[in-house]
Amino acid sequence: MSSPLIKVSNLTVSTSDDNRTLVNSVSFEIAPGEAVGVVGESGSGKTLTALSLLGLLPRGVQATAGSISYDGKDLLHTDSETLRSIRGNKIAMIYQDPMTALNPVMRLGAQLIEVIESHEGQSGDATERVLTAFSDVGIPDPKRAYESYPHEFSGGMRQRVMIAMALLLSPELLIADEPTTALDVTIQQQILALVMHERRKRNMSMLWITHDLGVVANLVDRVIVMYAGRIVEVGSVKDVFTNPQHPYTAGLLASLPKASDKNRTRLVSIPGIPPKPWTVGESCAFSARCTRADDQCRTTLPLLRENSSTQAACFHLMGEKR
Repeated sequence: MSSPLIKVSNLTVSTSDDNRTLVNSVSFEIAPGEAVGVVGESGSGKTLTALSLLGLLPRGVQATAGSISYDGKDLLHTDSETLRSIRGNKIAMIYQDPMTALNPVMRLGAQLIEVIESHEGQSGDATERVLTAFSDVGIPDPKRAYESYPHEFSGGMRQRVMIAMALLLSPELLIADEPTTALDVTIQQQILALVMHERRKRNMSMLWITHDLGVVANLVDRVIVMYAGRIVEVGSVKDVFTNPQHPYTAGLLASLPKASDKNRTRLVSIPGIPPKPWTVGESCAFSARCTRADDQCRTTLPLLRENSSTQAACFHLMGEKR
C-alpha cells in the first residue's frame, strides 16, 4: 500500500473560551487518489474536521490536540506562511454556499487571477488559464464569465466558478463541504457529476462532507460516519451500505427513500435529537436514541473495533445477537 496523502491522528477541536469539545479524538487517512465521504447530522463535527486541515477554524475555536500530517509537515503546528502556501494550492476547498463564498465586488476573472498570483506571482498566461478553467467546468461563455460579477450568475453557475477556482492549481486533495446544499435537485446532479468527472480525470484525492448518506453512495470509495464529534463507523461504501454495523448508521440508511419502494412505505426516523458533543462524557453519545443500548452503553465509551465488514464504535453491533 502507498503512504497516505494525509493522516489525521486524534484530532480534538474545542472552543477557546470555555474549552467545550466539538470534535473528539478523530483519526483517519486519505490515500492518493482516494475519495472519502464524511457523513453526519448538523453539529457532528464534520465541517470543523475539514476546516482543521486548512487551518481555517472559525474565531473562538481551536485544535487542542492531535496532528494532521501532510508532506512531512504537521498542519496543526506549522507556521502561517507554510499553511498559506498549501491552502488553495495543494489542498483546496469548495465551500457550501456559492452565494457568499465569492467576493461580490470583484469580477470573477480577477478572483481566479488572484489565486494564481498569490501562489505563483505574475503569470503571463494567467488569463488563458482562467478561461480554460471556466470552460473545463462547463461555463458556456468563459470570456463573459471572466468579466462578470457574481450577482450576474445563477447559484449553479457560481458553484461552477467555485469549482474552477478550487481546481485551478491542480490540488492533490479537494475538500467539498456540502457544495450542492443551496442548489435545486437538477443542478445538484450536474455539480456532483462535474466534481466526480474532474476528480477521476486528475486522479485527485477528495474529502466529501455531507449530511446525506444517499449523496455519497456513488461518489466516494470509503465512508466515515460521525456523531456528536466522534467517528462511529468507517468502511467501504459497499460494506457500509449493505451491512452497517453501528445502530446510528443503520438508522440513517433506513431513513433513505428507496427507488424500488412502489408502495411509498413510511420512512423510518431516528427518535430524539443528537446531544452536544461536550455533554456526552465517557459514554456512548447515541445511547439515548438507541434501541440496543444498555447500562454499559450509558456509562462506558465504546471505541472503534474491527468487525466482519467495517470498524464501528459500538458494544452491540447490528450483526451481533442480543
